[in-house]
Amino acid sequence: MTVKRATLADVARRAGTSTAVVSYVLNDGPRPVSESTRARVVAALDALNYRPDRAARALRRPRRWRHLGLLVPDVRMPLFATLVGHIEAEARRRDHLTLIGNTGYDPEREIEFASAFTDSGIEGLIVVGGANGRATADLCRHARIPIVWVHNNRDEVEPDVVGADHIRAGASATRHLTDTHRRGDVVFVGGFTPGEVAHGDRETVAQRYEGYRSVVGSERARRIATDLTPAGAYHAVGRYLAGNPAPDGLVVGTYAQAAATLRAVADAGLLVPRDLSVVGYDTDTADTYAAVTLTAVRQPIDVIARLALSRVLDSDETSNRTQPPGPPEPIVTHLAIGETCGCATR
Repeated sequence: MTVKRATLADVARRAGTSTAVVSYVLNDGPRPVSESTRARVVAALDALNYRPDRAARALRRPRRWRHLGLLVPDVRMPLFATLVGHIEAEARRRDHLTLIGNTGYDPEREIEFASAFTDSGIEGLIVVGGANGRATADLCRHARIPIVWVHNNRDEVEPDVVGADHIRAGASATRHLTDTHRRGDVVFVGGFTPGEVAHGDRETVAQRYEGYRSVVGSERARRIATDLTPAGAYHAVGRYLAGNPAPDGLVVGTYAQAAATLRAVADAGLLVPRDLSVVGYDTDTADTYAAVTLTAVRQPIDVIARLALSRVLDSDETSNRTQPPGPPEPIVTHLAIGETCGCATR
């Protein structure tokens, strides 16, 4: 049973005063209140466990903050943490407070957050790495809330995704090993089938694998299947190296697997990049101080954040705001040279 929330009138009756005086105590003015009356009001507030209606307060403020919903797979991951930071700062500059939910690539959790955010009155929803696209899109459509997908989306729904061209990124990483370093036996690390990856960024990995295969060819393409976790990558790469001749190059499909892959290679008695070159995706600023820096294809996070916000906040007010106009152009990535490919030691 829902307990009735105490009101200003309830507090005033208990304190034996008016609602105006209770308001003066809560807001410390604009009129003075005697100490004895203030003490009675404070006692009544405590006894009734009174909580101010913050939504009503916001409506009375000269400057009203609007709210933006942001769903991310895991804010602890460097890529998503950086993206959240850019979106939150830019949204705040535009008078929007950001409500953030971690979905874990779980479809049920995504729709749960989306429902709660729409009920709270958000102006728009940004979903990073969507895992329940159709249901989330339908929810926002019925609530007439604009939605924008970022990075990737498990379901093919409109509007299109704001994100990098992951197929081109996969080809770029692979071509750096085959063309620049003349590595002839390059293997891809990562999983993308539902059986391999329950909750993970399998759509992005599948696109990067497609780019890898376009360079090496379908007949020569080989993959070390993982569940995209660090532990999964470490054990899968370790088993592969123990049972097969070592390749001379690895393309690691996600940043989260990179350190584990490098450790598995080292534990197999191989040296990077002398025996085996490695290229991954995305990096963390802390990697600058690692024992060996990762060569990686990077996404322009600031560009992605600005474009996503623009599409969700700058929709045409005279049209259906749940459908931002026109598909976004794929965002170009760039290769950041580290030490794992061999460039730094050439």
